[in-house]
Amino acid sequence: MTRVLLTGFGPFDNQSVNASWQAVRGVAQVWDAVARDADLVIRELPVSFRRAPTVLEAAIVDLRPDVVVCVGEAGGRASVGVERLAVNLVDARIADVDDASPVDVPVVAGAAVAHWSTLPVKACVEAVRAAGVGAEVSMSAGTYVCNATFFALMHALRTEPAVRAGFVHVPRLPEQVGAGAPSLGADDAVAALLAVLHAALTVGEDLRVSAGSLS
Repeated sequence: MTRVLLTGFGPFDNQSVNASWQAVRGVAQVWDAVARDADLVIRELPVSFRRAPTVLEAAIVDLRPDVVVCVGEAGGRASVGVERLAVNLVDARIADVDDASPVDVPVVAGAAVAHWSTLPVKACVEAVRAAGVGAEVSMSAGTYVCNATFFALMHALRTEPAVRAGFVHVPRLPEQVGAGAPSLGADDAVAALLAVLHAALTVGEDLRVSAGSLS
């Protein structure tokens, strides 16, 4: 049976929760009712430049999944972002949970400058929108732990073309932000991730539609 690995992050930056892990747990709670043809395994990653890739890569070796989707929290975003490109760069604005704040260093020394997601990114975005949740193709996962984890994921799977993998950002929960700030309800985040996973499992070739920008 097809196996899906879905990861989220633990709390960081003085937050008591992380929207990504809340959403991942929500997906796990309903998975058996909506997807009987695939096994789902979830893992929580620490917001750590050093430990998140290690935990993720160990899970990949142990589980040998067919699909891997890592999920992160994006403060300031109002819609779900399906990431297209991971870059081999760390430039930390704040320290991680291990109090590390590396600046201008590679995620993996000597590796490629960047790796593309192998998810059907545009089809994933359309699936999320069809579920009634705002979504966009994102060309930047930032330069913090999310991007570092995304790059480490794609680097680890660079010789495994049959495995579909990528990264999704969800906005913070309403209870994490002030009134009027961008956020996304927990139920909508769960619906968005279910839509992404369904597209990853069922779509062959990605959609040929424009998702570009002028800036």
